[in-house]
Amino acid sequence: MMQRIRPDWQAKNLIERVRRILPVDPSSACQRLFNAAVRDLKDKILIVGIGIAGEAAKAANPKLPPIQNAEDVEHYTTSNLIKLAYRIGLLSRAEWRKMTRVYDIRKDLEHEDSEYEAAFEDVVYTFATCIDAVLSKDPITLIEVREVKQIIEASGPITLDTRLLADFEHAPDQRQQEIVQVLVSTALSNSEADVVRENAYLVLQELRELTRNGVRLAVAKVLLDRLGRTALDELTVRVAHAAGLLPYLHKGQRKDFFSKQLDKLNDIGHHWKQHEAHGPALRLFEEFGGLTEIPNEVKPGIIKWMVRCYIGEPGGYGAGINRKVFFSNRAAPVIEELFLNSRSDIHKIVESLQSDRDVQRSCGNEHVNRRFQELLDIVSS
Repeated sequence: MMQRIRPDWQAKNLIERVRRILPVDPSSACQRLFNAAVRDLKDKILIVGIGIAGEAAKAANPKLPPIQNAEDVEHYTTSNLIKLAYRIGLLSRAEWRKMTRVYDIRKDLEHEDSEYEAAFEDVVYTFATCIDAVLSKDPITLIEVREVKQIIEASGPITLDTRLLADFEHAPDQRQQEIVQVLVSTALSNSEADVVRENAYLVLQELRELTRNGVRLAVAKVLLDRLGRTALDELTVRVAHAAGLLPYLHKGQRKDFFSKQLDKLNDIGHHWKQHEAHGPALRLFEEFGGLTEIPNEVKPGIIKWMVRCYIGEPGGYGAGINRKVFFSNRAAPVIEELFLNSRSDIHKIVESLQSDRDVQRSCGNEHVNRRFQELLDIVSS
């Protein structure tokens, strides 16, 4: 297990002493290893920076003691230091809880007497937690906003390497928020070059699953302040979905936006002869977050339009004499993908359309009905 400790700590006398005393004095070994982990957390916090540490201390609930210089970090109590490491992102929530339990074990061992000695499970838990949560992990390289700006300003194809993604994932909330806000602002800016705006949009998509919910909420508030009472447009919804902000926008604004999208679909019409317009109109829904993001008040109408577009009408005449059903070739694959990706959310709506008068009328034809059954199979899978 101790082989997992980072080489820079392996070379220190403290770890060597832990190895020597473990067989004869496991209680002291546990205390020394925990002390090493606490020292490592202090060093990592100082690497992240006093500014970030100070902001994290302020944002904690309840607030942690203020940090203005390195001495403040050095004077932090062990309990507060573990909390601060969690707030900064050096420890996950699970790791924070485990390190807190190890601290409780260490406090018991400090006052060890004949009634309490380090049991085998104490040793294993202490060693596993201190090594896996702290001593095996390299210090975080705090990702800089300028790094992200440099990436999106590149003229060619952009790629985010795994290290940058890892640095963003472990960045404190404040830094994640700064980066996401810059990307959202850039993607929405009319003054930026198209390639830069598109790159910002692509980076937002890459970072979405790594962005913490608290950060999303904070950025969404900034976006809402910027929007005011202005109606949502397609660009804003695309960018909001790419950043994971769409669920945090006002429901009324989202409802109005998707109602307008339904109006546009109705203006196009679901008849197969309008197939040229179907593809572009439906592919937008993928960029709007799929069908799951549509408010419930509007969703049934959009689903019904897609069902009627998909199932088509009886064929077998004219140039399509060998086609049993005339339907939109452009719309069908997009609708299948949308339904598949949102099947758990929309299956009840699709099933309810079996009793819809318009759908029933179309499904009077066995071949059209077979296409409706295909949709039912998709949402039931």
